[in-house]
Amino acid sequence: MNRAQFEVPIDQRYFEHYVPGAVFEFGEIDVREADALEFARRFDPQGIHVDPSVADRGPFKGLIASGWHTVALMMRLFVDHYLSSVASLASPGVDELRWTLPVRPGDRLRIRVTVLSADRSRTKPDRGLVRSLIEVLNQRDEVVMRMNAMNLLKSKPPA
Repeated sequence: MNRAQFEVPIDQRYFEHYVPGAVFEFGEIDVREADALEFARRFDPQGIHVDPSVADRGPFKGLIASGWHTVALMMRLFVDHYLSSVASLASPGVDELRWTLPVRPGDRLRIRVTVLSADRSRTKPDRGLVRSLIEVLNQRDEVVMRMNAMNLLKSKPPA
């Protein structure tokens, strides 16, 4: 698989820089047990996420991070490396979010982002909708999460 690189830094990136078919890889970010426990206690307090003894007896035979924590870690990488810091307008949502393997404390994650489409708005030509497949991979190159993201981005200003 050919990895692409953006021709400009994130603070100079506009709709036109997101070319369908381009594949980017960014990361890494560590899954720390203390962070996973804190997140789960606040937002997803299921035993498999907050109680190591319950998790040891559970279906994953050990503590796993909440899927929502995995989404948050992905978002950190996505915003830091992929999503334009000057042209991002909003996201109308995501499609097909899937957690494919458990994420455990000690894992190291990265993202692989494929630009699926980039369609200029017919009613507002100063912007467009970029659809991206985001895959989260662990240190063993296993896909642990995937989703399709939609982002509205401003077009490059006239020179």
